Amino acid sequence: MTAEPDPPTRYDPAYPSEEVVHERTEDSYAGRVRAVRVVNSVIRFVTALFAVVLAIHIVLVLAEANPDNGFAEFISGFAGAVSLGFDGLFNPDSEKAAVLFNYGAAAIVWLLIGTALVYLVRKFAMPGPNRTVSYRRTVR
Repeated sequence: MTAEPDPPTRYDPAYPSEEVVHERTEDSYAGRVRAVRVVNSVIRFVTALFAVVLAIHIVLVLAEANPDNGFAEFISGFAGAVSLGFDGLFNPDSEKAAVLFNYGAAAIVWLLIGTALVYLVRKFAMPGPNRTVSYRRTVR
């Protein structure tokens, strides 16, 4: 029994009759998709960061953390800056309830803003399903 040789592959150099074409394509679709994903990731990160800072502030107030502590001061200042003006919206009798409602509402609004922005960027910045790819072929 003799083993038969393997059939030639499509680009086998032993068969020079076939021409190998090297082509470079530039597809703007891939670059655009990558850019949209990066922008959406940044939007999600920033809005989630703001919501988390507001939630940490709520927890610190509810747990009666020392307001003179450096970390608590930083979180309180940051939360005040990103509260979207909600810090005086509700005026219940308890200060803890006021912080919970006001900063909790701001955190929820930040998450909604992030979701809406991601949707809008994806909706209007992504190319549609019917796209054409144009490229130039160079034969060497």
